[in-house]
Amino acid sequence: MGTVGTSADEIFGERRQLINVAYRLLGSVTEAEDAVQDAYARWYGLPRGRQEEILSPGAWLTTVTSRICLDLLGSARARRERYVGAWLPEPLPDRAEWDHAGGADPTGPADPADQIVLDESVAMAFLVVLESMTPAERVAFILHDVFRYPFVEIADVLGRTPAACKQLAASARRRVSVAPAPVAATGQTDVVRHVKEAWETKDIETLIGLLNPAAVMTADGGGMVGTVLRPVEGGTRIAQYMVAIADKAPGLELLERSVNGMPGLVARHTGVVMTVASFDVSDGRVTRIWVVRNPEKLRPWAREG
Repeated sequence: MGTVGTSADEIFGERRQLINVAYRLLGSVTEAEDAVQDAYARWYGLPRGRQEEILSPGAWLTTVTSRICLDLLGSARARRERYVGAWLPEPLPDRAEWDHAGGADPTGPADPADQIVLDESVAMAFLVVLESMTPAERVAFILHDVFRYPFVEIADVLGRTPAACKQLAASARRRVSVAPAPVAATGQTDVVRHVKEAWETKDIETLIGLLNPAAVMTADGGGMVGTVLRPVEGGTRIAQYMVAIADKAPGLELLERSVNGMPGLVARHTGVVMTVASFDVSDGRVTRIWVVRNPEKLRPWAREG
């Protein structure tokens, strides 16, 4: 888990990998950054002699970061029981869009969200499935199936035998296998664009046609902004809700944006990002919509404004 070397540059060079691991484990950019900062604090808290004994600082940092995430996952369930409404992972922007728009400052400090590799393992649908796993399953699955770490090293993180870690990953894999196969981004672009157009024109019949009759919309406001506290079920009800929102928010601007590496929508009002929506599409129709409105989870999108 990492590379040999103890220079400051080599140690800091592990940060990108650690942020990627931690975000997939926690589903939160903020918590991932905190976990990585904690791991670095522990590294720099070691006596110099102890640091020199560690042949692979990257492996040490990954192990410590994963253990911190494991502890956070264990306490997260209790915290989320007190969370107002549904809890969703933090949506990620595509850095290329900010660079293209001139919003990113290449000379400034790196935003943690900028360092996360956008692939199928951070798609919102995938992250939501990860939430159904036990903390140990999630750690074993992410480290092995996503980052290809051997079970003998994962065993050191979880404090279990390699065989037990293999079983945990297999159990997690079964949870993933029952989820619908992801649609390629190219196959989702047109559907999301049509949803945007119908939403803008308040064309409820077209919206209903674009939504699977059994579609589900889940919203996360965190109790900080108004939104539905329970999932909205059924294509017709979702379409009615979307049109009602458009009626209540004149001047709302909808933008097509990459969300966690997939086509999504951003709702902006007076230059401020208010909502980020992710979609799951099957057979040309939307089956799931995940709407994040909690402003604390929209900080990586501030540059959009």
